[in-house]
Amino acid sequence: MPSVFFSFSHVDKDLRDKLETQLSMLKRQGVIETWHDRRVGAGNDFAKEIDEHINTDDIILLLISADFLASDYCYDIEMTRAMERQARGEAIVIPVILRACDWKHAPFGKLKGVPEDGKPVTQWTDIDAALLEVAQAVRGAAERVNGRGAAPVAQTPATSIAPGTRRHSPGPRSSNLSLAKQFTPRDKDAFRHETFDYVARFFENSLNELADRNPGYEGVFRRVDANRFFATIYKNGKDVSRGTIYMGGSWGNGINYVQGETTESNSMNESVSVEADDDSLYLKTIGMSSFGGRRDQKLSQEGAAEALWDILIRPLKGNRY
Repeated sequence: MPSVFFSFSHVDKDLRDKLETQLSMLKRQGVIETWHDRRVGAGNDFAKEIDEHINTDDIILLLISADFLASDYCYDIEMTRAMERQARGEAIVIPVILRACDWKHAPFGKLKGVPEDGKPVTQWTDIDAALLEVAQAVRGAAERVNGRGAAPVAQTPATSIAPGTRRHSPGPRSSNLSLAKQFTPRDKDAFRHETFDYVARFFENSLNELADRNPGYEGVFRRVDANRFFATIYKNGKDVSRGTIYMGGSWGNGINYVQGETTESNSMNESVSVEADDDSLYLKTIGMSSFGGRRDQKLSQEGAAEALWDILIRPLKGNRY
């Protein structure tokens, strides 16, 4: 069964969810199976799992938006690897144009984008109709994958491969092919800024949902500037929790949480920093607050946002830490 990998900016999570829903019939029929980084289980190495799927899945959907193009991880790592595999005939890459952006000048601009004529999904009057076109394109790609068949194994004498020479042939191969990557300070800065914006959207949406689900509660989000926002929770008009999330300040380049509302940058209750290993950029708390299993973990953007959100909502839970 062909496997489908979603490469997307987490800003576009809602549209990705709608697209996966539109692919439900293909999954029910056993035409495809899908994977994205939200499937990484707690405690698992998300960077390693992403790397395994981007290197082995048959169909790669690039969910294109300005945020995708601005994301160093999406563009420089996932998209680059996808295009390498497309060029070698190892995978089918489909650009799905979610929102208007300058995508035709990107390396994947030579590929046929969907929906029809590359019209962004958000510009369609009926978004379901737009995503149906994407689903039909995925069905067609799955049929092409299934029609490849297995190539006969040729009996050839052993030969040496000169350094720098590529020789690709169909057949069995190892999935353990990833090599160490190098991440520059620019890569880390971009990832930190992208993460801060993700955390801000996470808090705003969570505050709204908290109010919808819990009568008597109200959540207020206030963006102060590009590097700071306030989050306040009220119960029956009385504030029960206030937090400030800011970037930088006296505590270096972290994304910091401090109780209360403040425009100062000289204190914090917790901080999330950008780290890197041989495979990817990731996030890590310094452990000033007790996060249980999250301490010392390699966190995704969602995991980091959840860790900071836990501090804000903790007074409402009645827990003692």
